[in-house]
Amino acid sequence: MGDRCFYRVTDMTPVISSYEPMRHDGTMPLTRAGRPRLTAQRRPGTTARDEILDAAGELFTTQGYAATSTRYIAESVGIRQASLYHYFKTKDDILCALLSQTVSPTLSFIPALAEVQPAMTAPQRLHALAVFDGRQLLRGRWNLGALYLLPELRGAGLEPFSSDRERLRRHYLLLSQTIAEDNGVDPAAADLPFRLVEALVNMWSTPPGPQRDQLPEHVADACVRVVGVADPRALHECTREVLTSGGEESHGEIAPRMTWDTGDVVNHVNGRAPQ
Repeated sequence: MGDRCFYRVTDMTPVISSYEPMRHDGTMPLTRAGRPRLTAQRRPGTTARDEILDAAGELFTTQGYAATSTRYIAESVGIRQASLYHYFKTKDDILCALLSQTVSPTLSFIPALAEVQPAMTAPQRLHALAVFDGRQLLRGRWNLGALYLLPELRGAGLEPFSSDRERLRRHYLLLSQTIAEDNGVDPAAADLPFRLVEALVNMWSTPPGPQRDQLPEHVADACVRVVGVADPRALHECTREVLTSGGEESHGEIAPRMTWDTGDVVNHVNGRAPQ
């Protein structure tokens, strides 16, 4: 999974080396001889795996999952289809890896929120979570969240992603239930914040600029308002401090009011989408 995280492998440029046997732990060495690439690197990424995921992200979201073959993905990267299978056994494996990038960073961010000192209230945590999560969904090169409705997601090959997404949904739900109960709001409303954040995939095509940049905060405001928080603006300062001190905005500084008991966890998760 991404980090919204990936194991590193060498790219598929030709390597001249002697035969390297399997290690005692049963794994293959990372550096290995392989067929040369068909073309120079076409895609962003430090490894061939990154390039494959980038190509698949574009093709799945623009051409459709069913209409995209592994051969087509390999051609888009400039490698042979056989080389692609060195990294992914099936097309479902590629899809699972892509979708996992949309939830893994946020799942890694959740423990960090719990360690902020002084402790955050439930509304503060929900608001910060929604802003972080929304930014992850909007920052990717491709609108991977649009793939959430694929019928293929019901298959066994996508179970790792489905399980992670359910974990994230449950966390939203538990936070929202606490807030709704405190505010005397119908418990049924607690399922809405998670859905509201995921609805940002429908806004992914919004042109870059202030309007797009503000979307996650607007959605986070709606998330807390729907469970009874009257004035979401009172949460804005806390959210900005948490995301800044956690490294989400790449400042890498610790805000005076808040510190991380377990270190800057978020510094290690910025990387849910191949951003």
